[in-house]
Amino acid sequence: MEKEPITLNCYKKLQEELIFLKEKKRPKIIEAISEARSHGDLKENAEYHAAKEEQSHNEGRIAEINDIISRANIIDVTKISNEGKVIFGSTVFLENLDTNEKINYKIVCKNEADIKNKLIYFQSPIGKGLIGKKKNDLVEINTPAGVKNFEIKDVKYI
Repeated sequence: MEKEPITLNCYKKLQEELIFLKEKKRPKIIEAISEARSHGDLKENAEYHAAKEEQSHNEGRIAEINDIISRANIIDVTKISNEGKVIFGSTVFLENLDTNEKINYKIVCKNEADIKNKLIYFQSPIGKGLIGKKKNDLVEINTPAGVKNFEIKDVKYI
């Protein structure tokens, strides 16, 4: 079983979701199944089949979260001394050399990645291209949208 890095924030969110799924959602689904069963014939009982399908999705997500947590290597970058190097969990301030646009990304795990919120997966093309680089480095990254050229302006462990 290979360990996978996750941020402390992602770990906490997964724990909260797991508690919600087990303690809130699971009992409601069981109640819905019980209610649907009381209506008689299960073969053509749409409510029963919908509740069973929802139960399947819920239990699948519980298993998925348990797997992620069991393989988690929690990284809290605020506890690491910053030497200007891009690592998992760091926030990178960039300048796109082609457009002069300034942008920043936080490098995170797959479950936390959200490009709209500037959270990028460490295994994505940009994430892979930035990891290991340092402040003031020039970086050329092959992305699905083409080659992008960046200068790393700053690296923060926040």
